[in-house]
Amino acid sequence: MPAALEVRGLTKDYRSPVKEPGLWGGVKSLFDRRYKDTRAVDGVTFDIAEGELVGFLGANGAGKTTTLKMLSGLLTPTAGTATVLGRVPWRREAAFQKMISLVMGQRSQLWWEIPAYETFRLNQAIYGLPDAVFKDQLEELTDLLDLGEHLTVPVKKLSLGQRMRAELAAALLHRPRLLLLDEPTIGLDVVMQKKVREFVKAYNRRHGATVMLTSHNMTDVTELCRRVIVIERGRLLYDGPLDRLVARYADHKIVRARFTARVDPADLAELGTVTACDGESAVLQVPRGRVALAAAALLRSYPVADLDVEEVDIDDVVRGLFSRPPA
Repeated sequence: MPAALEVRGLTKDYRSPVKEPGLWGGVKSLFDRRYKDTRAVDGVTFDIAEGELVGFLGANGAGKTTTLKMLSGLLTPTAGTATVLGRVPWRREAAFQKMISLVMGQRSQLWWEIPAYETFRLNQAIYGLPDAVFKDQLEELTDLLDLGEHLTVPVKKLSLGQRMRAELAAALLHRPRLLLLDEPTIGLDVVMQKKVREFVKAYNRRHGATVMLTSHNMTDVTELCRRVIVIERGRLLYDGPLDRLVARYADHKIVRARFTARVDPADLAELGTVTACDGESAVLQVPRGRVALAAAALLRSYPVADLDVEEVDIDDVVRGLFSRPPA
């Protein structure tokens, strides 16, 4: 399958002025200005095939949004190369811009005072969509996103969930081959989050579009993405299947046991780290290499009624990655 994105050593530096505090600091900076260089993205390399739906994970400030802005052509990198759908994004060619769409959950392209339908008509003109094509694609998006009765309501009177669905419709009217989603469910309630996820999955399957998704909502990632790319402090930390991320970065498994008689938590400490125990049930963190031995010891030495061995929750794995101290 051909690559939709080919990224090699992508790097972005920012230079910002440094001012000493106080009035004298402000005056001094007029004649002797000093600068601080910050590397937001540091040598990131990856490929994404056409039609893939990939999660792009990282803590706040890890460089996710900066990377998406470079891939969409909004920013020019300091170093490195990238081709997106066969084109260099920061050249901002009209043909390239018609093939992609960037949706940012905290930014809006809809006009606040007028109905979303008027923005859709403006986008029709921008992308040069014939009336028949515009009509067909708007009907499809209206149906998928359940927008029918909201098209003629001023945007400022729509709920957050309704506005987010209208944002998606506006971004997809020209049927882009690449969809870059930056926190698309931020601020939405659980029901709206699920509807947005279902729509993204349906759009990916129906049109074979490539989707790159950033989100701090791990349910978005686990329900949509089989592959994830993780960056930390601007550097690529992991690129591969979501399930292997757990195996690679979680050095233990969770053992849950339910007993037919009360058990002293202190007696279980030799098997692993006891994270919860009320006497009748217990939860232990057991190193991966000792899980079989710990399970056998529980069954042999304790009144076990039920025993489960689970992988660490993906939320906990990623949260642990993000909270690691700098190397």
